[in-house]
Amino acid sequence: MTSTGLVLDVSGADATLIQGGIRSALNARAQLPTLAIEIVVQGPVVLFLRAGSVLEPALTELAATPVRVLSCQNSMRSVGLDAADLLPSVSVVPAAVAHLTVRQFKGWAYIRV
Repeated sequence: MTSTGLVLDVSGADATLIQGGIRSALNARAQLPTLAIEIVVQGPVVLFLRAGSVLEPALTELAATPVRVLSCQNSMRSVGLDAADLLPSVSVVPAAVAHLTVRQFKGWAYIRV
């Protein structure tokens, strides 16, 4: 596991929020090519991480980079989404708030998108 990196926090209900997270991640990747980058998605916006969503093409393209996309399991449960519904490139964390906290304790930079 990488000791430091950048974690982008995406929450809300609009697809444009994840699009902003993807843009921010790619911009950071261009300037900081060796930095570990994660996009942590929580809230109703996790619905856009499922196969067939309007963001599937952008998320599939992002999967070709080292940027990791993580979905909050608590948020998924709230909207009736199962891990099997997610795009293959998306991983699940039990609770976004806990994951973000641990990352910050370990020295990762935090940005809310």
